[in-house]
Amino acid sequence: MLVDFFLHLKSRQLPVSTKELLALLEALQARLVSSSVDDFYLLSRAILVKDEALYDRFDRAFGEYFKGVETLPGLDAQIPEDWLR
Repeated sequence: MLVDFFLHLKSRQLPVSTKELLALLEALQARLVSSSVDDFYLLSRAILVKDEALYDRFDRAFGEYFKGVETLPGLDAQIPEDWLR
């Protein structure tokens, strides 16, 4: 799910990096958010967007990708250690 989301952001011309994706994975592993889409939105925007001029573009891309989703399944599951390496 996160890789597809990451690629969706890249396709919308957002300058997100693999390092930022890994930071998002680490934050999810640390359980900094619940399975709420709103919590995930705030966390992912804080980690993935480094220029506030890009917030609107991120908001549109996030809305397109997560349209109709109310909770994120799988956030309760453990992220495998090899994904973080």
